Amino acid sequence: MAQARPHTEMSAPSPGTARSPRTWAVILAACAGQFLVVLDVSVVNVALPSMRADLRLSATGLQWVLNAYSIAFAGFMLLGGRAADIFGRKRMFLVGLGLFTAASVAGGLAVEGWQLLAARAVQGLGAAVLAPATLTIITAAVPQGPARTRAIGTWAAVGAAGGAAGGLVGGVLTDLLSWRWVLLINVPVGAAVLVAAAAWLTEGRASGSRRLDLPGAVLVTGGLAAVAYGIVQTEESGWTAGATVLPMLGGLTLLGLFVAVEARTAAPLMPLKVFRSRAVTAANVTMTVCGSASFAMWFFMTVYAQNVLDYTPLEAGLALIPSSLSVVIGSKIAPRLMAKGGARNVAVLGALIAAVGFGWQSTMTADGGFLTAIAGPGILMMTGAGLAMTPLATLATSSAGPGDAGLVSGLINTSRTMGGALGLAILTTVAASRTAGRTGPEALAEGYALAFRTGTGVLLAAAVLMLLWLPRTGAGGGRALS
Repeated sequence: MAQARPHTEMSAPSPGTARSPRTWAVILAACAGQFLVVLDVSVVNVALPSMRADLRLSATGLQWVLNAYSIAFAGFMLLGGRAADIFGRKRMFLVGLGLFTAASVAGGLAVEGWQLLAARAVQGLGAAVLAPATLTIITAAVPQGPARTRAIGTWAAVGAAGGAAGGLVGGVLTDLLSWRWVLLINVPVGAAVLVAAAAWLTEGRASGSRRLDLPGAVLVTGGLAAVAYGIVQTEESGWTAGATVLPMLGGLTLLGLFVAVEARTAAPLMPLKVFRSRAVTAANVTMTVCGSASFAMWFFMTVYAQNVLDYTPLEAGLALIPSSLSVVIGSKIAPRLMAKGGARNVAVLGALIAAVGFGWQSTMTADGGFLTAIAGPGILMMTGAGLAMTPLATLATSSAGPGDAGLVSGLINTSRTMGGALGLAILTTVAASRTAGRTGPEALAEGYALAFRTGTGVLLAAAVLMLLWLPRTGAGGGRALS
């Protein structure tokens, strides 16, 4: 084994081992875990009507099948990232995946609505532990430079593909089997990844304090969960209702207390020094902004295909295959472009391409055709999203110290998840303001079109923000320069 680096118990492999079969096995295991947690954000969408009929869920209960997962996922992500640094990346990967898989069994076998909701919340908790460990494992296994950039590109592509594949996978399983297999499919896949991870991954953790900052953990988890809860309440109650405002204000108060505690504690959950890095701060803010548009895209494209164009769930999933492939292609070609033009320029290019796609999609009508109303704009939107994700994740993680790798990985995942929740809430409110209660295809198309026009503006703002704030980087997308 190579000599340990000063700040970690394990060193990254030398460049010569970066392409070894074992290293790629590690990347494969980490990416499989990431695919599962992102897939479960969207895979249940098309199964919701079947769940409602089988378990007699109310409209509010049905909404919480989605929200229970996303709130737990966002709320515990930072805690999961720091736990990976303190207790070990492999250990937390296995714990998170085991919890996620067990909760999938419970959800798939649920006979009451509350059992399904509880299982989805535990799934989100497992995902919050698992997701930061996936990126940390990759950055620890591959040395900084072009090889790591390519590995992060693969991770981003697989994660994006998980979100993109949700509609297709959910449609196929629901149509051919039952809604229960939307959750139960995680069990054999999760078991296989657990076995592979136990065999292929090696343990690594940050040196130093083994204490977990419990006050900080409670404050940040409660704060993020409360903000996320307030965000998802907007769809039902609006932005000015007490059910929305009070949780969000309470959450922001808890986050303010969290910052005050972290500035004073000896072993903080999130050392505020990480935000001294321009790359870390700028990458997380711009990831939040970009995620707010790209996550909402999948929702609106799915409901447009089903509610306006009258596609079946399976047809809607099939219609999004070109978009799904495009986000993978964009994420995979990003490292090559970064080697020539730098991470900042590729991120800006991605945001601009996505904005063009959003602008095209905003011309949708109630009688749109597949090529011009779904495939064409979808390819542009998702190619751009894929191009933007890889450089942002690379900038954030390459600027982190060895002891903060799990934290920064959790932070970039949190930014994307919270951005997606916020963007979906805002854009659904925008769409509802245009439809004004009308449910005909023409009215719905008008509302969805306005949401995409708003998304276009968000992405253009993100491109300007990236250009002005993201630091310039070396040719390989390596460590950011001040």
